[in-house]
Amino acid sequence: MNILGIDEILASAKSEAQLTIDKSWSQGRTVFGGLSAALLIQSMMHELPDQRPLRVANFNFIAPLLSQESCQLKVTHLRDGKNVTHLQAQLIQNELVCVQSQACFANDRSSKVNVTNKTPLAFKLPKKPSFLPMIPKVTPNFIQHVSLAIVDGRLPFTGSEQSNISGWMKFKKANKRLTWPHIIALADAWPPTVLQMLRWPKPASTLSWQIEILQPHCHLHPDDWVGYEAITRQASEGYAHCEANIWSPTGELIMLSRQIDAVFA
Repeated sequence: MNILGIDEILASAKSEAQLTIDKSWSQGRTVFGGLSAALLIQSMMHELPDQRPLRVANFNFIAPLLSQESCQLKVTHLRDGKNVTHLQAQLIQNELVCVQSQACFANDRSSKVNVTNKTPLAFKLPKKPSFLPMIPKVTPNFIQHVSLAIVDGRLPFTGSEQSNISGWMKFKKANKRLTWPHIIALADAWPPTVLQMLRWPKPASTLSWQIEILQPHCHLHPDDWVGYEAITRQASEGYAHCEANIWSPTGELIMLSRQIDAVFA
């Protein structure tokens, strides 16, 4: 099996490209959702008329995208303006749209409005982090590519009374700098917040995910730990609503995340 790193996979993400993702990047029978999202964003970035940065993106996980089977990337230009570009990207397999994204890329604007985030980063990287381990038949295969250091919250299926989780994340192997596709993939690597409340393994899957970029020009090194802080807003009737803050290692809030997960328990 030819195992590719995150940089090699992202390098092939262009419109009309045919891809086959190896099972080391799978979660169950499907491709890791964060990698799917990263591929869609990377393919749209190839289509930009200039270096206008990503501002917001929505992802819909419509059907299983199977690992070790060929899939195709397709990018559609919805509107190309002077400063703003709206794009749609799809991952198609067996003639079905499996994952879809709509994203907005926009140049900076001159403005008199300036409101600085005042929410501080409330946790530090511990000297001896508790890492999410590889557990056969419990943790997904893609965990072998990332390091997740838990600060608050517990491992999935441990019967916890809380439903929030926070910690630090990074790729075990990445290139000279972290791009937004890298960070987006990392942000989806954490298990759904509510799985820690269960006592036995049960599946969960993301229906919809939205991310907003607060600091589009931040520059992170591959060795940097990226902070993650997620809270469960509500969980009922088989669906969990989660919000997360993503932080730079220096305590700068760089991205917001809102996600809806279906929980089969």
